[in-house]
Amino acid sequence: MEIERINENTVKFFLSYNDIEERGFTREEVWYNRDKSEELFWEMMDEINEEAEFEVDGPLWIQVHAMNKGIEVTVTRAQTSEDGELEESPFSGDDSKKPFRPNIEVLDDSEENATIGPGGTMEWLENTFYFKEFEEVIMLSSRVKEYNVTTSLHSLEDIFYLHVLYDAPDMDDMQKTDLYSVITEFGTASNVTIHRLEEYGNVIMESDVFTQTDSFFGTP
Repeated sequence: MEIERINENTVKFFLSYNDIEERGFTREEVWYNRDKSEELFWEMMDEINEEAEFEVDGPLWIQVHAMNKGIEVTVTRAQTSEDGELEESPFSGDDSKKPFRPNIEVLDDSEENATIGPGGTMEWLENTFYFKEFEEVIMLSSRVKEYNVTTSLHSLEDIFYLHVLYDAPDMDDMQKTDLYSVITEFGTASNVTIHRLEEYGNVIMESDVFTQTDSFFGTP
């Protein structure tokens, strides 16, 4: 595990999937088993407290950034106003490190069994993938037309970027994982945000990337 102390209230750590397995957890448990993911998190916080002297003494803002080889987690002590209300998340807005998989929530260790966020779980919201050749997008589109997601296709510096927004209310994490697995057979998960693509890239398809691509370029 790699630990970086950002400032007095913020610490960041990277945990590879090998690190996770060496600690007795699986990748699936981290994403789908709430008790296991919280157990791993608190183990990491104990280790971080020993190495970086980052003590947990109240609510926390947590940013989880999924990567190809592991997860990057940024933890910030939540600040409160004079009336005791939590201030807004430090990760909001167009932060280039805003997570593409789980939503940002508050974690409070004041209770024996800590919960993540007002909804109790982390929510996997979106992903961006890149493709070196448009042919890879064509091959992918014939495989994933049935998934109900919002998509857009962009180009930036001669690379194709697919943005996927999991906004279907009936789509669970298992379905998202299935789609993620299929897409990464052809493309690669990217840290480039949709905000950067919209500002600096070119829009190739604003929506329905899979359906449009397969309709125009797929095999009859």
